[in-house]
Amino acid sequence: MKVLVVGANGQIGKHLVSFIQDRDNMKAKAMIRKQEQASFFEKLGAETAVVDLEDDIETIAKAAEGVDAVVFTAGSGPNTGPDKTILIDLDGAVKTMEAAKAAGVKRFVMISSFDTRREAILAANSSFAPYVAAKHYADERLQATDLDYTIIHPGKLTNDRGTGQVEAAIEVERGEIPREDVASVIVATLENDSTISKEYQVVGGTNPIQEAVKSI
Repeated sequence: MKVLVVGANGQIGKHLVSFIQDRDNMKAKAMIRKQEQASFFEKLGAETAVVDLEDDIETIAKAAEGVDAVVFTAGSGPNTGPDKTILIDLDGAVKTMEAAKAAGVKRFVMISSFDTRREAILAANSSFAPYVAAKHYADERLQATDLDYTIIHPGKLTNDRGTGQVEAAIEVERGEIPREDVASVIVATLENDSTISKEYQVVGGTNPIQEAVKSI
């Protein structure tokens, strides 16, 4: 399985590309914004594509040509304003969905926010609400496509070392999860077709990742 990792230079993305490259049944194509980011991925033996999510659908679709799955891990980041949130987390996500369809790619895994229900938008503080709203509508748009999607809602992200153990279900108690474990969860999701057309929340827990994902 060849996987296009959108947002590969992010913290989850780097872990994900590394894990994919370590597997015999997968290889990664890292979609990055700048050529100077390529060396990290080239050292792993991963192919790269320099594409900005503010580019057009056709440009993103070229990066998706020849892959079997797309993972959207991109995000505008905490230091940008609502404008970039809309352009990356919503419009960038939707353009990536359209690009996947144009390139003939069916499998699509979205890394979303922990809670993207409308109630979560209303409950969020003023600075976080645009991000939750963007994720809400991106998730809804993905569910309305004919893509073989999975939406993953991780808890509060940390840079702790992964434990390899999580709690995953349609709804779980809020909690933290290492970015490294989120990357492992994505790999397990790609390997389990039982996750297609499903969404789930995931936090640190006591269940081995493969078992937790299989139980979704």
